[in-house]
Amino acid sequence: MTALAVTEAPPAPAADPELDLVSRFLAGDEDGMEAVYRRWAPLVLSLARQSLGDGAEAEDVTQTVFLAAWRGRHGYRPARGPLPAWLVGIARRKIADALAARTRRSDVTVAAARESARPQDPSSAQDAVLSRVDVTRELRRLPEVQRRVLCLAFYGDLTQTQIAHVTGWPLGTVKSHARRGLLRLAGNLDVEAGERAR
Repeated sequence: MTALAVTEAPPAPAADPELDLVSRFLAGDEDGMEAVYRRWAPLVLSLARQSLGDGAEAEDVTQTVFLAAWRGRHGYRPARGPLPAWLVGIARRKIADALAARTRRSDVTVAAARESARPQDPSSAQDAVLSRVDVTRELRRLPEVQRRVLCLAFYGDLTQTQIAHVTGWPLGTVKSHARRGLLRLAGNLDVEAGERAR
């Protein structure tokens, strides 16, 4: 009787926990998303704090980054780079959006301070109220999608990119709705002004 040589099979390579995490995230696994957040939120938060200098705003941006990553996870291509690099790219865009919004708010505040420092005559105050009433009425007449985009931009102080993320619409669609809505709004207000002048 001959002895059979027993050979051991080579050990299976250990599964890479980070690859598993990325796979779960891409598959839409909510636990995977939570794990991705726990793993890389400190990195994103640190970048946001360094750039913004405001802890609360940095936390808001971090939340926005992970929400955008979750919604846009189908756009991530592992072959192009690791998930943390992709998250950092999203973070940079969201930080830039936050800085731009901060600048707009600052400009509006300065303009409002200048305006309030000027003496107001009663007729210009009445004209301002009438203008706001006209704009509100004409906004209501716009198609729903155009009204939504313009309200998010003016009242929500959102950029077109942020509106695309909020609505889930492509950026080009948001830009088209904004442009058509503004043109229609301006035309309607011009008609109103012409009728009043008669």
